[in-house]
Amino acid sequence: MPDVMEKQMVLFDAAPESYRHWKLKVDGRVATLLMDVNEDAGLRPGYKLKLNSYDLGVDIELQDALQRIRFEHPEAACVVISSAKERMFCAGANIYMLGLSSHGWKVNFCKFTNETRNGMEDSSRNDGLKSLAALNGTTAGGGYELALACDEILLVDDRSSAVSLPETPLLGVLPGTGGLTRVVDKRKVRRDLADLFCTNADGVKGERAKQWGLVDEIAAPARFGALVAERAQALAAGSTRSAGAKGIKLNPLKRNIDDSGYRYEHVNVGFDRGARAATLNVSGPRGTQPRNGNEIHAAGDSWWPLAMARELDDAILMLRTNEPELGLLLLKTEGDATAVLTNDALMVANGEDWLVRETIGMLRRTFGRLDVSSRSLFALIEPGSCFAGTLFELALAADRSYMLAAAEDEATLPKIALSEMNFGLLPMVNGSGRLAARFHGQAPKLEELRKLSGQKLDAEAAIETGLVTVAPDDLDWEDEIRIAIEERVSLSPDALTGMEASLRFGGAENLLTKIFGRLSAWQNWVFIRPNATGEQGALKVFGKGSKAKFDWERV
Repeated sequence: MPDVMEKQMVLFDAAPESYRHWKLKVDGRVATLLMDVNEDAGLRPGYKLKLNSYDLGVDIELQDALQRIRFEHPEAACVVISSAKERMFCAGANIYMLGLSSHGWKVNFCKFTNETRNGMEDSSRNDGLKSLAALNGTTAGGGYELALACDEILLVDDRSSAVSLPETPLLGVLPGTGGLTRVVDKRKVRRDLADLFCTNADGVKGERAKQWGLVDEIAAPARFGALVAERAQALAAGSTRSAGAKGIKLNPLKRNIDDSGYRYEHVNVGFDRGARAATLNVSGPRGTQPRNGNEIHAAGDSWWPLAMARELDDAILMLRTNEPELGLLLLKTEGDATAVLTNDALMVANGEDWLVRETIGMLRRTFGRLDVSSRSLFALIEPGSCFAGTLFELALAADRSYMLAAAEDEATLPKIALSEMNFGLLPMVNGSGRLAARFHGQAPKLEELRKLSGQKLDAEAAIETGLVTVAPDDLDWEDEIRIAIEERVSLSPDALTGMEASLRFGGAENLLTKIFGRLSAWQNWVFIRPNATGEQGALKVFGKGSKAKFDWERV
């Protein structure tokens, strides 16, 4: 069954008129997302999405709905997430789907749902889009993890509805989308109470859930609707989003797919299956570009930074899900570096404009998605490249960067450039800018680099300032790149994933690095242990009337 589930290509396209699992309504300052999962509309055959349980298809729609609210409804300042089903908010990730899935599918599924929830917190923190979980019924596992990503959680007090994280007692696995971390780090639940909570499959109800800090408020069914409305309005009133903002339409992406790769307007992905690598080429701005805020709004979703970010985001997700054996991404750019720097200056100058702010947020989350992808990243800075400002973030995200240093025609040699966008506006999930992380936050070094903003640097200067890794000349370029690729793809993918994640996120931890690093690493391991996924493992036998058989050794 895992082979059947994963043979078909997964697309990340969605639109409100074709949603099968969510209902979106916007009324002034408040947007409402009602979860109403169609149990017969799973992304893959072999399971039913009962009790508002979800699979990847449900979360693809949720991600799309949040994007629509960000860009098409900027007047909305609070998103209420609730359920259209009585006495049932969400039963979490569909257990039968997980039981039928391969290890890689489960891990990528958890990563995507993590990113969707992290994106909600990112929008609250940076863009003023608040979220409220209105738990109108039983809330378990991933359903409670969705609630934990919201700014506030309200629970109906009907004597039966509870919140729970039952993964450990029922399934022999861990909550996969940040539940353990958010309960203690975000909700500040005492560790002993969290231990009781996470080992009790029945969960916690009503007043006790409020006392423990698992929810913010409770209300009887007759009062619950009024409480939700009151808190949604209060969150909206405290938001920085403008009530008078007029949204833009997010049109479907223009994308061609064939056996050789994916092609968009600004992004091209080419496969080299023999080398187990893919080339991801991002084009800079072309043609006449907006010069002020009014022209940015007139351009809408065709404005280069937004259009490019949407395409790059889609390409990363498509590669992750559909091409797991292409373990090395070769990052390239092409175009006019000056045009990139001009767009960057426009974004910085108009940073208070809601569309610019949301576009920067989209760029931030997209580059962040690249950082946490289980792929090796090499940046190749060649003639015709435009690794400048925003697009230099690709080189900073790379595990290594190679820049051509000498050629017969000196005029064709590539240059790189920094802009204000590289100094904290596009941080990684650990909160650090990539440039700051590269130099371990050394203030004198960052000040030195800031003085170089806007200057086009050749390979010698790039090496001297530490902005690239290796700078071969044209005689060595092809051999050096070929050897680097062959060497990288010969190494264990598992070891590389662990190594890259450890090296990319140095320094202090925060909530998201714990989720993507510590928690994801443990869940990755748990998913391949017989106690969870063996023939008699808890995840395999759930719902079949059999009891799991555990190997009782602690290892």
